[in-house]
Amino acid sequence: MSAVTAGLREYLAYRGREGMWAWILHRITGLGVMFFLIWHILDIFLMALGAEEFNRFLVIYKAAPFRILEIFLVFSVIFHAFNGARVILLDFVPSAMDYEAELFWVVLGAALVIWAPAALAMLAPLVGIHIL
Repeated sequence: MSAVTAGLREYLAYRGREGMWAWILHRITGLGVMFFLIWHILDIFLMALGAEEFNRFLVIYKAAPFRILEIFLVFSVIFHAFNGARVILLDFVPSAMDYEAELFWVVLGAALVIWAPAALAMLAPLVGIHIL
C-alpha cells in the first residue's frame, strides 16, 4: 500500500512546466476549434432549410457572448497552429528539446502579439467603438 500511496503522492505533487502547459493548451485549443467547426457545419446545413431559418440562426453570431467566444476562437486557431509547428520542430530536430521551455514562451508570445490586435478589433464594436 505504501508504494501506491507514494506513487499517488508523487503524481499529485507533479508540477508541470512549460511542456505540460503547452500540451494542455494544445488540447484545449484543438477542442475549441473542433467544436466551432462542428457548430459551423451545422449552421451551414441550415441553409438547406431556407434563407429565413438561416438568417434567424445568424442572430446568435451577433450576440455579445458569442462574439467573445469568437475572440477566443481566434486565439485558439493561432496558438494551435504555432504550437503545432513547435511540436513538429521538436519531433524532427531532437536538439530543440534543450529549448522546449523557450520555444513555448516564443509560441505563446507570438500568438498573443498576433491575437491582441484582432481581439481589440473584434471587441471594439461590443463597447461602441467602430475602428473599421
